[in-house]
Amino acid sequence: QVQLVESGGGLVQPGGSLRLSCAAAGSIDTVYVMGWYRQAPGNQRELVADITLSGRTNLADSVRGRFTISRDYTKNIVYLEMNSLKLEDTAVYYCNAGIRPTFATSPSLYWGQGTQVTVSS
Repeated sequence: QVQLVESGGGLVQPGGSLRLSCAAAGSIDTVYVMGWYRQAPGNQRELVADITLSGRTNLADSVRGRFTISRDYTKNIVYLEMNSLKLEDTAVYYCNAGIRPTFATSPSLYWGQGTQVTVSS
């Protein structure tokens, strides 16, 4: 089985920082893209950032300049460094990855369980 294990969420004051981590584990052949989505109450789930196998990054306009996505290609871990956090960053953050399991022909999308990030004074 393949799973994404997230950690790092919590409560932080505006202007503070958090680092989220997501590790892909299981019978994995290749992890292609890894990224983060978030969903706030009343909002649709939106892409925050992702990073491809080649290292290309994509960040939402709302977080560009404040968040940084990085990846450990050896350990299959993706990180989201969140700085200068704002109230509107409050959401459940979900890790996402395109993974080809061992012995599989094609990759599939996988989701983490979600981790709560709350920005509040």
